Amino acid sequence: MERILTELVEKLKKAHGNRLVSVILYGSAAGAAEKDRFSDYNVLCVLTDVTSDDLAASEPIFRWWRDKKNPSPLLLSESEVRTSTDCFAIEFHDMKERNQILYGRDVLEGLEIDYSFYRAQVEHELRAKLLRLRQKAGGMLSDRDLLLRLMADSVSTFCVLMRHALLLAGETQPQFEKRAVVAAARDKFGIDDGPFLALLDVREEKVKERDLQPAALFREYLKQVYAVVDAVDQMQK
Repeated sequence: MERILTELVEKLKKAHGNRLVSVILYGSAAGAAEKDRFSDYNVLCVLTDVTSDDLAASEPIFRWWRDKKNPSPLLLSESEVRTSTDCFAIEFHDMKERNQILYGRDVLEGLEIDYSFYRAQVEHELRAKLLRLRQKAGGMLSDRDLLLRLMADSVSTFCVLMRHALLLAGETQPQFEKRAVVAAARDKFGIDDGPFLALLDVREEKVKERDLQPAALFREYLKQVYAVVDAVDQMQK
């Protein structure tokens, strides 16, 4: 992954030249002693400003990055970094806690995060991802392979959001490691951690997919996500 990250930076430098301000790896992968191929490689790419020409220049790079099973980089301008901490409190919180500067200057240094809408953002993201999961699953419930892949692709995002639900619930330093987050959510919110652990096993290739029953797993997975959403909804507003 170090080689791939270096290649990403070189592609961005070639595409954007002196308009490229910073490239930052953030989240769980940034804090790992060794890069884990099962971690999500979340990247912040900062330009002086973002134009349609910049988007066109980024398109083949972002497509190449997604083809390697990574989330699309977050592309922001310098001014957006300074002015978006209220609506992207989740993302900037994770960036501040764990980051690795891959190129350029540290645009996060001294950045103040506005938590005014933090609880609402966590609930919004949970509900939005839940709705998206249901909508997609509605078209593939009879296809076990597609359904299992949909759940496995979504579990990482729900682990991130559960970590922020734990922060809202008073956990001062919940871990980034996904299984530790699931265990903490089980203890704090009373959820069944089984569906999450099964899907993490799928992501990490620790289980044979044919040994699972995707329809039954989806039913239980959905139930536990509902429980986390309800827990956040009941928090002080």
